[in-house]
Amino acid sequence: MSQPPGNTPLIWLYDGVCVLCSGGVRYALQHERDQAMRFVAIQSREGRELALAHGIDPDAPESFLFIENSVALPKSDGVLALIRHLGGPARLLLAGQFLPRALRDWLYDRIARNRYRLFGQKSSCEMPDPAQRHRFSLPEAS
Repeated sequence: MSQPPGNTPLIWLYDGVCVLCSGGVRYALQHERDQAMRFVAIQSREGRELALAHGIDPDAPESFLFIENSVALPKSDGVLALIRHLGGPARLLLAGQFLPRALRDWLYDRIARNRYRLFGQKSSCEMPDPAQRHRFSLPEAS
């Protein structure tokens, strides 16, 4: 799979202090099929702006976003879209696409609201590996 039409990057807006979310980013870096994804922590300036532009409170995010073909996909739709770009065992979660969206989002909300208690919270965002650092910001507008 290659970059979406019009060179629009795949963007994952994630909670950089959430252990689950940060682990997901590490997983994506290891299993991504085409290395086309950009990762933007919601705690960054760019992340805050992106969150606000899509109706997410950057100080109390209840969803991450996955932006594909310039369409912002929240909650379970975002998870499924993200996983379609990955290899590895996470692809088993694609079975969730057969569940009704209301049920998928209900499950997503339960995990999202309890993510710090269940998985932990860091005091600050991780610094990306220097070789991957360019992927942790939005591309410059051309």
